[in-house]
Amino acid sequence: MKAQKKLLVTLAIWSCLTVFASVAGNPAEIGNKRITIVNKEFTVNGKRIWINGTNTPWNKWNDFGGAYDDSWWDNHFKALHDNGVNAVRVWINCNNDNGAILIDDNGFVSGTAEKHWKDLDLFFATAQRNGIYIMATLLSFDHFKNAKNQRPDAQKWRNMIADSKTIDSFVENYVVPFVNRYKNNPYLWSIDMCNEPDWVFENEECGKLPWEQISNLFAREAAAIHENSDILVTVGMSFPKYHSDDEGNSGNKVSDAFLQKLYPNPKAHLDFWSPHYYDWVGPHYGVPFYVNPYGAKPGGWGLDDSKPALIGECMAKGSKGKTAGTENNTLITDYENAYLNGWQGVMPWTSNAVDRCGGFDDLVPATKYMLEKYPALIFP
Repeated sequence: MKAQKKLLVTLAIWSCLTVFASVAGNPAEIGNKRITIVNKEFTVNGKRIWINGTNTPWNKWNDFGGAYDDSWWDNHFKALHDNGVNAVRVWINCNNDNGAILIDDNGFVSGTAEKHWKDLDLFFATAQRNGIYIMATLLSFDHFKNAKNQRPDAQKWRNMIADSKTIDSFVENYVVPFVNRYKNNPYLWSIDMCNEPDWVFENEECGKLPWEQISNLFAREAAAIHENSDILVTVGMSFPKYHSDDEGNSGNKVSDAFLQKLYPNPKAHLDFWSPHYYDWVGPHYGVPFYVNPYGAKPGGWGLDDSKPALIGECMAKGSKGKTAGTENNTLITDYENAYLNGWQGVMPWTSNAVDRCGGFDDLVPATKYMLEKYPALIFP
């Protein structure tokens, strides 16, 4: 009788533990779902994963700390996952017009609005629940841009990157708290430190700031992310001009050498390249899906072959455009040829039609095709 009671107690305890594990998630299983890099390929638990991705940059501009709608993201992520999407690039802060990041006129960042964290807590739980890996874009050239109404905050962000001390305030009081808050969620797989910083250097409306200031931010930020987590780090560059040391370009402004010259720390480096591509780029640099990421054109797209590379933005409508030879291109051929040519993923702009580059109906034929033809690479 005692033995029977002992068995019943043991079974009850085991049942409770099983229920707890199913609700809370098994830590070992969660850890195994983190994306890492092996031999210039993305892997999950020892198996290769190809980024069958997209951009869902925002539902409502500056969602987090603004008008965040968790049910919208939940429904959208479920629909994407059902159609083969395994990763999404999301702008965590679009231009800070909602005041989510507390920055003063001198560019000193002192902290974050509490609603920003509350919204992100919901968001990352929703991404994990739907099996969607997030590339979190923390800043954009939009932060530095004077719009028609002369955004007053633009100068604050220009002041922030003008000095190492104010850069450190952003890193220490925003980036590190962000990393430490979400680093145990493996579905935060990468941080894109800034969307298209090329325009901060090139355009008067964004300040025409020197690369030494822009990349000093990246160096210090990358080092801090690596010192505090296993989250992968990248920067979404607009085109190869400032992303390649090949002849005819202006040098890779996010290379290990350039970053560590500005901030001598071995952890000041990117983990992978994530350049963008639109039709205007093609006549000058070629169409990336149909060439190798590495090496000089016409056979390559000029990237340094030390790191994996994916295409972080491109038209959801596909690359059929003004570049000669693209007449028969579709988004399906873009995805598959990118895979065959050694790119580690494609993330079109966008899944929710935020502009005229395409939307969900343009995207899903390609992501479903890749899932059906290469299922073990999409959801390993």
